[in-house]
Amino acid sequence: MISKLKEDYKKARKGKKPVVRPKRSALQAMLENLGRDEGIPPPPRGKPIQQEVDIPESAAQGAFPAGRRPMVGIGEDEAIETALGLGDLAKLTVSNEADALSSYDVNAAATKDTFRKTWNPKYTLRNHFDAVRTLAFHPVEPVLITGSEDHSLKLWNLDKTVPAKKTASLDVEPIYTFRGHSAAVLCLSISADGSKCFSGSMDSTICFWGMPDINMDPYDSYDCSILKEPLIGHTNAVWDIAFDATKNHLVSASADGTVRLWNPQQKSPLLNKYIGEKSYGVPTTVDFVRCDPCQIIVGYKSSDAVIYDLETAKPVITLDSKLLSDTDGTTQINCAISHPTLPITITAHEDRHIRFFDNNTGKMEHSMVAHLDAVTSLAIDPNGLYLLSGSHDCSIRLWNLESKTCVQEITSHRKKFDEAIYSVAFHPSKPYIASGGADALAKVFV
Repeated sequence: MISKLKEDYKKARKGKKPVVRPKRSALQAMLENLGRDEGIPPPPRGKPIQQEVDIPESAAQGAFPAGRRPMVGIGEDEAIETALGLGDLAKLTVSNEADALSSYDVNAAATKDTFRKTWNPKYTLRNHFDAVRTLAFHPVEPVLITGSEDHSLKLWNLDKTVPAKKTASLDVEPIYTFRGHSAAVLCLSISADGSKCFSGSMDSTICFWGMPDINMDPYDSYDCSILKEPLIGHTNAVWDIAFDATKNHLVSASADGTVRLWNPQQKSPLLNKYIGEKSYGVPTTVDFVRCDPCQIIVGYKSSDAVIYDLETAKPVITLDSKLLSDTDGTTQINCAISHPTLPITITAHEDRHIRFFDNNTGKMEHSMVAHLDAVTSLAIDPNGLYLLSGSHDCSIRLWNLESKTCVQEITSHRKKFDEAIYSVAFHPSKPYIASGGADALAKVFV
């Protein structure tokens, strides 16, 4: 069949003459003759046509809005920005993920721009079976520990990546799972040297863990010696814990209404107990006052915030945090943290506010609506220049502490039962931030 079609085609083409196309030189000659007939001088061969156009000043003023100039020089950046109407948006910069590590130096001198960078998502950690309630970075290694409502903690080495199953990106698998709690893990803290880890749970216990080898094989047999003697004393859920490197002390806040001070190395670890007034309700958050480690700051469900002396267990000052909300009358403190170098306490509230207090006077220095929903967690970078906040509105926001302005917003988690982000953290010495959410994911940004 095909051979017959070929024969028919050859017979049909046999009597026709081939079409002869004119040569380029002939076409150029035709164009020159056409130009002479109309009185236009022919352009020189081998060079592009260049023609200058003079725009009268009056015409230019009528053709372009006031304050703008005509884009005669198309290569000029200002003209392009003007034509596009970018305005202040033209000043925004986006950092490449590959450049993030090289452009970030946590040990640099503390300047305004030390931590000013654009954070981009790098890893999504997907091994927990329920909400990730808490997370913390190792002080020097690229290691993250997460705690979940699935009763476990997991250790992730961010240098150990594996190819993702469905995408071209890289995934991180946990190299160790801490098992010791019988209920949801609500909080955790890592010692300053990275050798110890502590976790508080809904089961009212605080587990004391040794730090596993960060280069261990994930399929090694379980080492039961990593779990040390638990700290037992609370009778209800442990909402928050904090570790102080100067004295190696641990402080915890519980739903049983008490705040307790521990020395985990001692045979009898409980050192002191702090009980607030009944009107304060349950303590929800606790932290050491970093510029004075002999004091702690405790936030309560009633929105009261009190600084206690560790030795006497007496209140030093009560912050002016007892305020009525504009919405439903509740301003519960979800998180309170101390600035690393200044006598300032920063609190995150249920009424969407972040508030700043002077530890010396107790007065509120600043208050701002920071999110569209309850603010659940806070973290300050090691240099004390930037604040990270997480909220149930699914976003984490980076704030300049000097100007109290938001410099970046990242939507990082999905809602589950009207809750989204539970915890955020800065790495103490490397260019990482992380968030943990109700969607059972932990995300790491660089």
